[in-house]
Amino acid sequence: MNTTPHVALIGECMIELQQRADGSLHQSFGGDTLNTAVYLRRELGDIGTVDYVTALGDDSFSDAMCQQWTEEGLGIGNVQRLPGRLPGLYCIQTDANGERKFLYWRNEAAVRDCFTTPAAEPILAALPAYDVVYFSGITLAVLGEVGRERLLDTLIETRKRGGKVVFDNNYRPRLWAHIEAARAAYHRVLAHVDIAVLTEDDERALFGYADSEQVFAAYPAIDEVVLKRGADACLIRCAGQRFEVPAVKVEKVIDTTAAGDSFSAAYLASRLKGGSPEQAALAGHQLASRVIQVAGALIPR
Repeated sequence: MNTTPHVALIGECMIELQQRADGSLHQSFGGDTLNTAVYLRRELGDIGTVDYVTALGDDSFSDAMCQQWTEEGLGIGNVQRLPGRLPGLYCIQTDANGERKFLYWRNEAAVRDCFTTPAAEPILAALPAYDVVYFSGITLAVLGEVGRERLLDTLIETRKRGGKVVFDNNYRPRLWAHIEAARAAYHRVLAHVDIAVLTEDDERALFGYADSEQVFAAYPAIDEVVLKRGADACLIRCAGQRFEVPAVKVEKVIDTTAAGDSFSAAYLASRLKGGSPEQAALAGHQLASRVIQVAGALIPR
């Protein structure tokens, strides 16, 4: 293990509104890769660095985001602040079983120009020097076509320099013009991934894979494939070996927001600290089991 791993996570953070039972709204911040970044920083403790890469506006919400990230120990040197722009916004509505419904306002979010501005040039040049570059299917969607091409170049260069690329599939149909565009974008980046952390339901929705065997068969060139299956056991293929790690059972689910994001964070943290795939999956299940017992994406430290 590199005792001081430097990790960059690329994506979008939005203003989060959590609807309470009485109809009131609690405001915080969240987004899949941001959730993972925060939990990864917490799980790594004082080991290495965790930087977040995104674009925000010059508004008070963006100020508050950067302050919160700094308090969580995230590096924000690669966060662009675009004049006159705003972050995206979403509202979480949760039913009696803890399942979520999301309402989004994000079409004009600053992150859509994250990799197309002049200020992005030094950031793109710096990314391949990280030990790990992490992104998601949502990252792919919000970056747009030009941004995706520039991300792809970065992934290729990262691996050339010995860095690892980690991808969480997080497929959200509403973010794509049509499913064929999503499939094409996913296929292109999956050819340059070292660790794929996949949700089985998303693989089924995007590619139509019927079961876990079809998912594993689809990615013969990826050395480490982690298949998240909600409350069912996690399945892993790593260096030719297969593992199955049961999930942690929870008495009462409050909110499943960030369950997968936190699993990914704890899994990656464990692997960076030298843990086996089985140990990493158990760490992922344990953190996710705590997260789903609290409302909102980020549980208190």
